[in-house]
Amino acid sequence: MSAVSPIPSETYKLGFIGAGKMAESIARGVVKSGVLPASRIKTAHKGSRRAAFESFGVGVAEHNNQVVENSDVVIFSVKPQVVKDAVLQLRPLLSEKKLLVSVVAGVKLKDLQEWAGHDRFIRVMPNTPAAVGEGASVMSMGAGATQEDGEIIAKLFGAVGKIWKADEKLFDAVTGLSGSGPAYIFLVIEALADGAVAAGLPRELALNLASQTVLGAASMARETGRHPGQLKDDVTSPGGTTIAGIHELEKSGFRGILMNAVVAAAKRSRELSQN
Repeated sequence: MSAVSPIPSETYKLGFIGAGKMAESIARGVVKSGVLPASRIKTAHKGSRRAAFESFGVGVAEHNNQVVENSDVVIFSVKPQVVKDAVLQLRPLLSEKKLLVSVVAGVKLKDLQEWAGHDRFIRVMPNTPAAVGEGASVMSMGAGATQEDGEIIAKLFGAVGKIWKADEKLFDAVTGLSGSGPAYIFLVIEALADGAVAAGLPRELALNLASQTVLGAASMARETGRHPGQLKDDVTSPGGTTIAGIHELEKSGFRGILMNAVVAAAKRSRELSQN
């Protein structure tokens, strides 16, 4: 591959193809964290989504080609069924001077690169908590993407949570865990709250306590770096309330159910990406 022009990390412009919730979450996080000013971000939309982006200073063009022409880094954030057409329509403008990024679920780098005509592409798998700055994202780099390109994207997605790097072959498993995982945890929160209501708590208090308990436990696991089993043991005194509750979870196969959910979602992701 011939040498590519480095993206000017201090002055580059960011464009979004697609003006949906994920694009908005990323753009908001980037602006709020100070990674980029809103004046260096652009998207395109002719409908109601204009107001959402304009509300925090992002420019909204009429057409996608205007976004690409004025951007150094272009993030494709569209539905999987339309990404091929979106890339092909813009291909004449997608030179190797531009770093291309996809957050589209289930669409592989080899296809994205073929449609774009070059391999300076990075695929990122974010998740919905990016909307509140707590996303879990994983990125895989195309052959033409440089280390500096990776650092730029890590900083962008670091503005809306945490980001890790992994081989693309692991993305189905990533989808099964962090992509689909928020829905599993919402079910857990709902179930904990329902149990608390059954035990006598008012609904609002039950939901608040359940949500904060999950948040606190996740923060402890992340911040302490200790194994979750150790943290669980710290709460579990002999003959106490916690071990009684854990005993019920184990009798119902709680851990196996969660493991099966991740494996099933990963399998479905694999099936969808092959279609």
